[in-house]
Amino acid sequence: MIKLENVSMRFNLGIERNYSIKEAFISIFDKKRRLKKTDFWALSDVSFEVKKGEVIGLIGSNGAGKSTLLKVVSGVMKPTKGKVTVNGQISPMIELGAGFDIELTARENIYLNGAILGYSKEFIDEKFEDIVEFSELRDFLDAPVKNFSSGMIAKLAFSIATVVDPEILIVDEILSVGDIKFQEKSKNKMMEMIKGGTTVLYVSHSLESIEELCDRVVWLEHGKVVKAGNTKEICKEYYKKQLNK
Repeated sequence: MIKLENVSMRFNLGIERNYSIKEAFISIFDKKRRLKKTDFWALSDVSFEVKKGEVIGLIGSNGAGKSTLLKVVSGVMKPTKGKVTVNGQISPMIELGAGFDIELTARENIYLNGAILGYSKEFIDEKFEDIVEFSELRDFLDAPVKNFSSGMIAKLAFSIATVVDPEILIVDEILSVGDIKFQEKSKNKMMEMIKGGTTVLYVSHSLESIEELCDRVVWLEHGKVVKAGNTKEICKEYYKKQLNK
């Protein structure tokens, strides 16, 4: 379903810095500063495969490259080097609520965000009640999203994103959204998808959820694969390393 071959992703920190007005002004008078560029490789020669129906966990410290990898697989970013092959319809749950307009109501954002995810109006009409019911936000449908808490936004976004049964699910820390009740509800929804044969690429700092959900694990550090394989063995080794830092 998913195959990564020597995938590398480079960012130029110097270019990113010079986008500020202050930095651009200073660079006019400071040639050395203007020419200084710092390449940062968020991913470096990452290779692994995900078979149909597998649930693969991605673990690693903050900045290890996990979220960047999900964006590359989802097609949000194009890798600097290497090749990504994806066979199947992807539903990415990377930045919940990123496609919302905070000035619009929850009702309007259901249609807006659904359209961004590729759903037709007819499909959203059909699934509207399911989305509202799952989100637990019926009393706030006609309130502007700018008045929502971050947990409410996450609930709405998760409910929209999971209304379909995708072939491939790309997940970044979504099981921690909302309150405890909704977290359990989200987890059960994920389990339903997994049992239904959905292929999952899952990022989480919760080793407990990784061990519970994942068939295999890929451990990333500094953009490189440290180890890949048995979930419990690798999680145990990763946990020990984190304690000894």
